[in-house]
Amino acid sequence: MSAPVAPIHTAVLSVSPSTGTWRLFVALLGTTEVWSEHVFTAEVPTVAARTAALARLGYEPVPNSAWEWEEDSSSPDQPVDLLASIKVRERTGGAA
Repeated sequence: MSAPVAPIHTAVLSVSPSTGTWRLFVALLGTTEVWSEHVFTAEVPTVAARTAALARLGYEPVPNSAWEWEEDSSSPDQPVDLLASIKVRERTGGAA
């Protein structure tokens, strides 16, 4: 028998246009579970800071996955909202 495969989720990093605060959350689509979230207090979080925050939430990036950045805007004349995402899975042993 093979080991059970951990479900794959998407972690999303977003910045508040009004406060500049960065927030990382793991989207648990199709569930009624509360989405895990981490708020960063520093500037743009580094890859290492994002990975550490994911570990504290009990997740890790899927092997060979990378952060993908995109812009979202309601109007071409307005500032864009930056979003980043990466595929994650639950960490073996839970949160760090």
